Amino acid sequence: MEVALILSQEHQTLPKAEVEAVLECEEITYSIKKYCDGVLLLNIPEKYLKNLPNISRRLSYTHEMIHIILSADENKLLSEAKKCPWEKYVQSDYAVRVKKMDRRSSHNTSNLEWEVGSIIKKTLGKNARVKLKDPSILIRIILQDEMALLGYRTGQISKKHFYNLKPHKRPFFYPGSMSPKLARCMVNLTRIRAGETLLDPFCGTGGILIEAGVIGTRVIGTDIDYKMVKGTKENLQYCDIHDYHVFQEDARKLKLPKVVDAIVTDPPYGISASTGGESSENLYHQSMISLERLIKDDGLMCLATPHYLNLDEIFKGTKFKIIEQHHIRMHKSLTRVISVLKKI
Repeated sequence: MEVALILSQEHQTLPKAEVEAVLECEEITYSIKKYCDGVLLLNIPEKYLKNLPNISRRLSYTHEMIHIILSADENKLLSEAKKCPWEKYVQSDYAVRVKKMDRRSSHNTSNLEWEVGSIIKKTLGKNARVKLKDPSILIRIILQDEMALLGYRTGQISKKHFYNLKPHKRPFFYPGSMSPKLARCMVNLTRIRAGETLLDPFCGTGGILIEAGVIGTRVIGTDIDYKMVKGTKENLQYCDIHDYHVFQEDARKLKLPKVVDAIVTDPPYGISASTGGESSENLYHQSMISLERLIKDDGLMCLATPHYLNLDEIFKGTKFKIIEQHHIRMHKSLTRVISVLKKI
């Protein structure tokens, strides 16, 4: 079975890495058939089809998931569409939508939607019910590299969630908070499953804990600033997340009754009140020594740091090993590094 994912193109490597991480943690076997310009085409065994909507609900940097019915040269799409057993795929109201992924296509998208819609209607006869707004079945055509992929949508990532939970829209706000999309992605990169426990030892306003809680994990958060602890609790309750434990503590002295499954965090940087006057390098290094004891063997940690920090020095003397990195250019003088580390 071929499945196409239409990825966000706001970052070069994170969308694909996030998909692979979620498929891995959900134990879904797959192989990559093609990856180009925002489209990731996968081969996935048929038995996993029922799991795909749940997978799509976890993702942040993916727009849609499409079960491919046919692929063809762009100019042969209509003739191939006429051969398709539409009664197998369309059993209720439907709509057809075209998405161009590059400028090579000469097709008029509106005309192509109408032509394919007419083919479906002719095949189904009286059973055909077109519904342009919120159809039960959306037939998606993807045009790329003079080829056409045609299929039906099995999952769509909600933009509303990430918009409504932007940091300034939550009850407690503090400048510099991470975007919900990136927070969700970082959680996913740790391959954590629903029901497992995630720790953020620099929880700030709770953005990472919110996204981890939304996908069903138990969350633990700490911060040295009680104002942040209080605000995080307020934000978690606002988001209807109740399986949490948040308290005031210095990450360098943190102790827990048992180890956690994953750690995701965005520590403060710079010599300021947020670091207690400590340099970022010392704060990070001392915290990593503490956190090593709190995560299970083979557990993953996802960490956001500024590009100028020496990570080799920060993790010196610990069992953490960098297995994956992504770079996000924030502005001219700052690049954010997203590192995935494994306790070995």
